Amino acid sequence: MTGQKRLGQWPAWALVGVLFALAAVALPELGSDPWPFRPGVVEPRGLLAPLVRAAGEEWDVGIARAAAFAAALLLGAAALTLYGRPRPWPRAAGIALVLATGVLLLAPSTLLQLGLRQSTEPWFFTNDSTYQVELAGDLLLDGENPYGHDYRGSGLERFYTRDGSVSPSVLRREVALEHYAYFPGTVITAAAWRLLPEPLDDLRLLILLCTLAALGAALAFRAPLGWRLAIGALLVCNPIALRSAWFGQNDAPSLLLLLLAFGLVTRRRFTWAAAALAGAVLLKQFAVVAAPFLALMLVQADATREQLRRAGLTFAGLLVAVSLPFFAADPGAFYDDTVKYGAGTYRIVGYGLAAILVRLGVVDDRDGTYPFALIALLTWLPLTAWLLLAQRRAGELWLGAAGYAISMLVLLFIGRTFNNYYLVWPLTGAAAAALIAAGEASFRVAARTGARGP
Repeated sequence: MTGQKRLGQWPAWALVGVLFALAAVALPELGSDPWPFRPGVVEPRGLLAPLVRAAGEEWDVGIARAAAFAAALLLGAAALTLYGRPRPWPRAAGIALVLATGVLLLAPSTLLQLGLRQSTEPWFFTNDSTYQVELAGDLLLDGENPYGHDYRGSGLERFYTRDGSVSPSVLRREVALEHYAYFPGTVITAAAWRLLPEPLDDLRLLILLCTLAALGAALAFRAPLGWRLAIGALLVCNPIALRSAWFGQNDAPSLLLLLLAFGLVTRRRFTWAAAALAGAVLLKQFAVVAAPFLALMLVQADATREQLRRAGLTFAGLLVAVSLPFFAADPGAFYDDTVKYGAGTYRIVGYGLAAILVRLGVVDDRDGTYPFALIALLTWLPLTAWLLLAQRRAGELWLGAAGYAISMLVLLFIGRTFNNYYLVWPLTGAAAAALIAAGEASFRVAARTGARGP
């Protein structure tokens, strides 16, 4: 794979087509449906003040959509080089095209949000999840425990009113003000990121960079170059990823490490794959679903007993080393915030099974009791066991990533909340499965023909 330095004509055409389709889908949706903030006075200041002034000191979709059209023009120019008597593209040209398109689609909206936030107050033009992660990082820098912390008075309560006021009803009913739902990896990452100067310390800039870095994770797979670039383009430029960066959904760092873990298995870097998966879990609980599938993939990849032992110790050791200080500080608060809160405290939202049961009257209301644990035990757990058994019987590596995608999708559906952007998790698993399958197919062809594999 690393020996592939050129991208042939048809893979190059396919890459341009994939990127153009993503840009066309993204263009009419970029910047749509933002939080309805009412900040009052906007005073452009800081590094991004010119962008805020260019947008008329308000949230404006015109700049982002103009950039998306510029991305389409760039892709058209790239297509012109494939006319006539085309020469293969250098590998670097394909990478640069994906990154340039990604930057044009991601950066304008994200940077405008950062600029508007700096020009108003920190509770405007942000998202409550990333805002709370930033606050948790600040608490760690101050030597305080974010778990069990009362976030009233932090500014987070002002986010929920949209106009920056303090509402007694928000203080009384908003349960997020009493819980920090994310694992300790987010706290440590945020603490490091908050050392940057404003507005670069906004966590959404990290989300943007991790989204772009998904291309690098895709390139880590042992698969044909065209496949890696095309699927990398999908992961960087899909509509969920584009929205997550400016809106502030904090999944990208964990997704990046999860994808990298699958890719490192194909490279037989088993210990590093375990470390990447541990990092993904520490950044988002959803990644833990991949652990049994990835462990079975190591066995199928003929890892030695010593390699399996080292990978297991690495995975467990990182989880314990990072989590133990927070758990030891207040075990009850840690459990209540990261496990109990998400499973039973959070309000039922979205379009999953819980919301359907509310509509049908089976569950009283969106704050009512929902038997997630029982439903998971009767449905998701047997399905996951069957997927693992099928993976073991088939002996094909790609089924590990595919099994994770299916298991994750079902778990999200039966969960208490089902946000639209959660679908990026099974999408990432499916992308990893496609890359692994493409690599395995390429090796089989190479074995038959005597050619060099990817």
